[in-house]
Amino acid sequence: MFQTIAKSLFGSSNDRYVKSLGKIVNQINALEPQMQALSDDELKAQTDKFRRQLEAGATLDDILPEAFATVREASVRVLGMRHFDVQLIGGIVLHRGEISEMKTGEGKTLVATLATYLNAVEGKGVHVVTVNDYLARRDAEWMGQLHNWLGLSVGVIVPNLGEFQRREAYNSDITYATNNELGFDYLRDNMKHSRDQMVQRPFNFAIVDEVDSILIDEARTPLIISGPTQDKSDLYVALDEVVKGIPEDWYEKDEKTRNIQLTEEGTDEIEKLLLAKGLLATGNLYDIENTQVVHHLDQALKANIMFKRDTDYIVKDEKVVIIDEFTGRMMDGRRWSNGLHQAVEAKEGVKIEPENQTMASITFQNYFRMYPKLSGMTGTAATEAAEFWDIYKMNVVEIPTNVPVQRIDEEDEFYKNTLDKFGAIAKAIKEKNVIGQPVLVGTVSIEKSELLSQFLDKEGVKHAVLNARFHEQEAHIVAQAGRLGAVTIATNMAGRGTDIQLGGNVEFRIDDELGDMPAGPERDAAEQRIREEVAAEKAKVLEAGGLFVLGTERHESRRIDNQLRGRSGRQGDPGLSRFYLCLEDDLLRIFGPDTLFAKMMNSNLADGEAIGSKWLSKAIETAQKKVEARNYEVRKQVVQFDDVMNDQRKVIYEQRGEIMEAERVDDVVLDMRRDTVNALVGEACPPGSYPEQWDIAGLKEKVEEVFGLTPPIDAWLEEDQVEPELLEERIAALADEVMEQKIGTTDHEIWRQVEKSVLLERLDYHWKEHLATLDALRQVIWMRGIAQKQPINEYKQEAFGLFETMLDTLREDVTKILVKAELRIQPPQPQSLPDLPDFLTGHIDPFTGLDDSNDMDGSAERPELFGSLAGSPRAAFGPGGTNAENPFEGLEISRNAPCPCGSGNKYKHCHGAAV
Repeated sequence: MFQTIAKSLFGSSNDRYVKSLGKIVNQINALEPQMQALSDDELKAQTDKFRRQLEAGATLDDILPEAFATVREASVRVLGMRHFDVQLIGGIVLHRGEISEMKTGEGKTLVATLATYLNAVEGKGVHVVTVNDYLARRDAEWMGQLHNWLGLSVGVIVPNLGEFQRREAYNSDITYATNNELGFDYLRDNMKHSRDQMVQRPFNFAIVDEVDSILIDEARTPLIISGPTQDKSDLYVALDEVVKGIPEDWYEKDEKTRNIQLTEEGTDEIEKLLLAKGLLATGNLYDIENTQVVHHLDQALKANIMFKRDTDYIVKDEKVVIIDEFTGRMMDGRRWSNGLHQAVEAKEGVKIEPENQTMASITFQNYFRMYPKLSGMTGTAATEAAEFWDIYKMNVVEIPTNVPVQRIDEEDEFYKNTLDKFGAIAKAIKEKNVIGQPVLVGTVSIEKSELLSQFLDKEGVKHAVLNARFHEQEAHIVAQAGRLGAVTIATNMAGRGTDIQLGGNVEFRIDDELGDMPAGPERDAAEQRIREEVAAEKAKVLEAGGLFVLGTERHESRRIDNQLRGRSGRQGDPGLSRFYLCLEDDLLRIFGPDTLFAKMMNSNLADGEAIGSKWLSKAIETAQKKVEARNYEVRKQVVQFDDVMNDQRKVIYEQRGEIMEAERVDDVVLDMRRDTVNALVGEACPPGSYPEQWDIAGLKEKVEEVFGLTPPIDAWLEEDQVEPELLEERIAALADEVMEQKIGTTDHEIWRQVEKSVLLERLDYHWKEHLATLDALRQVIWMRGIAQKQPINEYKQEAFGLFETMLDTLREDVTKILVKAELRIQPPQPQSLPDLPDFLTGHIDPFTGLDDSNDMDGSAERPELFGSLAGSPRAAFGPGGTNAENPFEGLEISRNAPCPCGSGNKYKHCHGAAV
């Protein structure tokens, strides 16, 4: 009560903070006449002026008012758009490393130009992160006009770019890219063998668009780069046959966590079936020898029982294509991990692709926390403000709208079952359609959108369906969803990136209707006609009440509902929103209040009758909060576990960087040799033990295996009382002597390169194996909870021990290879470039198997593996593509290998295209 009174008198803390920024806005506004008086050349010269001020010791905050005023005036001249005062506030919030929450249609893309320009003037690079490739390209082209006019360079990172283009884009003042591309480039950079082959430069500042989608929704799933392993197709198919025939009483399912647990009876019966098929190595399903079968059996159960076609995935062109649960988009080339995708492929009877092994991995939390300054913008962040602060230390600031919101948000309507609900929805849509009011319908799955489409067909309502099946027409369908009488069914509206404008989108109509018409008076007249038609149509839509947003179900997250609602009522337009719910909705069925809620609905409602009340809406909101809290815990667990790996990742990547930059690594190799000797002697002669307890036979065997030496250890022991320290010194001296003789007969420069290459190659190999071990550990560590132990603490201890073991193995491995290596100098041979397997990029949720990544042709670009040709200056051969004068003609280059010119394209798509 007291808080409510205080808020009404003094405003919320958010209101007070926004009000405090008004002083800076006034300073910017005061400079506007001065900026308007500048010529174009004088306004462009402001960039150099700011750079000189920064070099002289000024801070970004010192130049902020004048820099923002410069951007606003330049935007008026270049884009024809002037920043509103609330947009200036949003820009200040972004510059301060906070989250700017602005309603849909308030111009977030334009807001970003303020903070982007100010921070890019330093020359350290600014990354603007978007949710998809279309937005990255669009924003780079659209806002790039403004930045280029002011003298800043702009780059864009999208799939299938070559190494050279990526490096150029990252070296630009401002780089637009998707979150996945940034993360995968970071991982790939740390798989390179030379610093000059890396594409990214040190992190500085990032602005994340749709920050809630990227840093919350997608943060459950780590980014993974993987390579192929052995084919196990027969096992997937055999287990799928077993699972397809089992009755429901053999298992228990938990829809909240998407897990399947066999009952005692089910375990016994499936054990018999597997033995009959010869799939078990022993008679007990849970013997250690059957671990792999049990794992793939679990995945087969999940695939058949928990994952539904047309909801979680679709089958397109004989391939299983994942559907993003948040956006409803198809995710071509993306695959679930740990054999789940293969299990779904077996279920659907399509070709089974082999599994892959993790080679590098990172979560979005740990990737974006590497930026010294991070900010974001979205229309819906307030519900997750606590998580943003806990994980990223980012404050959420709600920016007021430029014009008050006029949208009316009605109470939810509740029905007994899905058919009643969809019948009511179809009637409501038809009523609005008759008066010409445009309707946007949000569904949660393809199945639901197609069911509603059938209802509308019966009612005779013309409509457009936007879901994963019609992904290609997405932008055009959304752009015209505000036209008179338009009815659009969309599977989730998160991250669509296209404004719904009442009366229709002028630019899209011009593109669609006049795309092939040449410039001239005729085209100008046609464009003017379209503008007039859109203006007239907008007036009619406004009269009809604006856009009506209708939700067919509540999403697990309130933010997704708010995103859908926010499509209506942009920039002061009138609008209406309403959600229709029933007891069969997943949210109510799985998470809702069970008995009282269901009894009341079933006993008090007749068929087709609706009920609406604040109490019911509150119950739904409570259910959503439960799910959000559970999802937060999942993300928290992901980041807790990845924090353990992240500490180790930093050590490995830092070591790799130092090795790559060093001209010689002989001191590192020497230390490794000494450490290996100490480890061997320490294992055979433990501290505090008696000589008669020493394993001398084992020591001689290991020294022979690692160093190829047979030192007279027995004679040393007979001569006098030899301490372990003396043994270490003598064995190390012998090993050093062997190495000195070898190096003495070899070209020193060549040997240095050999040491460096062996060190990097073995480091990468053992790190990859260590990642696989940690993956396996994370899947079983939960069992420690049965013994009343904290799984995360157990994981930390085990992971630390495994890391120490990996380093010991690495030292021994490198020492063994270098001691036994023989260098033979052969006459130069025609260079042949081997085929490499395409590495797969995955964005895998370790808890649910969901994936959000992009597997790209050319993601295996590893020019460091191809000798000096890989470093050839690409400029000498043009920007890629076919070149009639092939400088590599005559070389034995595989057509699937990366082109030696460095374009990043395969040879057959580049200089080898004409061959």
